[in-house]
Amino acid sequence: MTDRAKSYQERIREKLTAAFSPARLEVIDESDHHRGHGGWREGGETHFRVRIVAESFRGASRVEMHRLINRVLAEELAERVHALAIEASAP
Repeated sequence: MTDRAKSYQERIREKLTAAFSPARLEVIDESDHHRGHGGWREGGETHFRVRIVAESFRGASRVEMHRLINRVLAEELAERVHALAIEASAP
């Protein structure tokens, strides 16, 4: 299955798993909470919350963790994902 055939939620989960091998990962589509607001589109998959715990974040600042995640998800953010709330930490 190509990335284009997968949901953005699946793509985000797969990319974060490959990049960080997280101990815990939740990818939550919160698009319905933003219906009618900026960036919202019919069909959802525009607003996500990511909760991730990964050893690779040890020693990184909050800003560094967010930059790493945003870099991994650059394609999704450029295409459809309007907002990404990130809760990241090391175990």
